[in-house]
Amino acid sequence: MAKAAAPAAAIHRGAWRNRWTFVLATAGSAIGLGNIWKFPYMTGMNGGSAFVLVYLLCIALVGIPLMMCEIMLGRRAQRNPVDGMAYLAHEAGQSRQWRWVGISGVLAGILILGFYSVIAGWVLDYMVRAASGAFQGMDGASAKLQFEIFLTKPLNLILWHTLFLGVTLAVASRGLNAGLEKANLIMMPALFAIVLLMVGYSMAVGNFTASARFMFSPNFSLITPTAVLSALGHAFFTLSIGMGAVMAYGSYLGRHISIARTTLYIALADTAIGLLAGLAIFSLVFANGLTPTAGPGLIFQTLPIAFGAMPGGDFMGMLFFILVAFAAWTSALSLVEPAIAWITENSSITRKEATGLIGLIDWLLGVAVALSFNLWADFKPFAGLNLFSLLDKLTTHVLLPLGGLAMAIFAGWVMKTAHVADELGLKPRFYPLWRFAIRYISPLAIILIFAYPLT
Repeated sequence: MAKAAAPAAAIHRGAWRNRWTFVLATAGSAIGLGNIWKFPYMTGMNGGSAFVLVYLLCIALVGIPLMMCEIMLGRRAQRNPVDGMAYLAHEAGQSRQWRWVGISGVLAGILILGFYSVIAGWVLDYMVRAASGAFQGMDGASAKLQFEIFLTKPLNLILWHTLFLGVTLAVASRGLNAGLEKANLIMMPALFAIVLLMVGYSMAVGNFTASARFMFSPNFSLITPTAVLSALGHAFFTLSIGMGAVMAYGSYLGRHISIARTTLYIALADTAIGLLAGLAIFSLVFANGLTPTAGPGLIFQTLPIAFGAMPGGDFMGMLFFILVAFAAWTSALSLVEPAIAWITENSSITRKEATGLIGLIDWLLGVAVALSFNLWADFKPFAGLNLFSLLDKLTTHVLLPLGGLAMAIFAGWVMKTAHVADELGLKPRFYPLWRFAIRYISPLAIILIFAYPLT
């Protein structure tokens, strides 16, 4: 293959003010609907404690090494993911085709936000419903009917999608420090505070003992191949690995900051939010005699029943959906950053104009996704999947694993060892462990995700 032409010098770029702003922003990227919507229902469907135990092991063995890898690539390149991979390939004397890893990540971010903002719009609607007392006296049949009716109203879905996307773009257009950094400095502490308040509430009015037993009493007989592969897949996706967002954030990171230490903080924050949210949710579920195996409808069909039957449920229900909305916004900001950085660093287009362009694409995509639940429900362009399911499968089961696999191979086998070791700055006894994980364990894990797309 042809070697990469020498890339242009890196342009002047912004930088995170300190380690903690990077930690909060990257943790915000990782903490999203996956932690508060997907992790609890996957735990419920996969045996509770068995899933949690395997998930924690997967975070340690796969998630943390991969996140270190992606941050390292971003900081080494000091460029957006597309130009960054081209630069790193040139530095390693390799083909410029590695830039397609960055292109894939940029595309994945745009496609994910197209349907992510629609689901986040559901959260905003349910936040208003909770505040208005709509959950009072609700039973299973009425909760299910309420959700089904909601999905049949395209204008409502489009309205909430537009509102969520509009706020996301307004923040992103302000830039790194005035936009992304400031928003995460506000929303992330608020998110942690609300999670702790929810846990306290669930301890007071829920069945916290049953919840803790369900999540943390190991039952090794429940560790099935399905549970293991589901935990592996979720550990990979929950940290926002493989789509260039972490690489883009890493490109703004100062060289004096430890990648290993900050990655550990991010993974701990991401995991803690998921576990605390699970404890709070299952406490309310068990206190009301509901089933933890409700699946994706857990927070939209099961939790409204619990909030409607509990003291202060209207307020706490509203607070819970505010929590989910904050988590969704911090993740959405990271989805657009790779594309915005790529456009602004390769053209005369301003950041606001680039944000508007990406926003228009995602708004149109989101409208189509919203219609796939009602007016276009019969339109199934591939393998019997509607547009929402198709985009979900394409990104989470193809683009993200491909991106993660390519980054692991590039860092483990293509980059010069001296460059990787210098950038990571690990102690001699730790670097071989990371290198073994990124060369063998992570690629094998991702190949298993490809082979068994269960999550």
